Amino acid sequence: MGSQVGSAGLMLVNSLINIYLFLLMLRFLLQASRADYYNPLSQSVVKITQPVVGLFQGFLGPVAGRFDLATLAAGFVLKVVSMLAIFMVIGVGMPPIPGLLIAGIAALANAILKIYFFAMIVMIILSWVAPNASHPGALLVMQLVEPIMAPVRKVIPPLGMIDLSPIVVFIAINLVDGLVVGSLIRAAGISGALVGL
Repeated sequence: MGSQVGSAGLMLVNSLINIYLFLLMLRFLLQASRADYYNPLSQSVVKITQPVVGLFQGFLGPVAGRFDLATLAAGFVLKVVSMLAIFMVIGVGMPPIPGLLIAGIAALANAILKIYFFAMIVMIILSWVAPNASHPGALLVMQLVEPIMAPVRKVIPPLGMIDLSPIVVFIAINLVDGLVVGSLIRAAGISGALVGL
């Protein structure tokens, strides 16, 4: 009974860390896509993640350009340290460092792909239900997915009222997730449940 409670507690902690990692990668992607910084949802994400990101901004410096290295580093270190702590708590001992580092990269990639996956679903639903929505959340989703949609639209223009680019992006997300993230997890030799799948 005690071990079941302990493992449930570990899974809860791991889930909470994955949610926080999701928010960190959302902050990274919002910066990369140059989404509206003053959007109330952007501000909320920044406030929630700033305590951890602030630790890394001291030596990585403030955001320069589109890519926020401090946020990326914060997510990577948080995930690697959390996996290490879980290994120690369950009594497995120290996992191989290269495997742990690869698993950290896989976790970041997985979080980024999940954000795009859910944002694409929201964008598709909004395009049917409220194509001209001005809600802060709707605007943020559109700004988030536009950088990955624009290059695809150049290659596959809309056919009348039908835009096929979201289907292509969905397929690409699934391919990258299956091939790249899957390969990283296998190379790491660490359970996909710990990485965040």
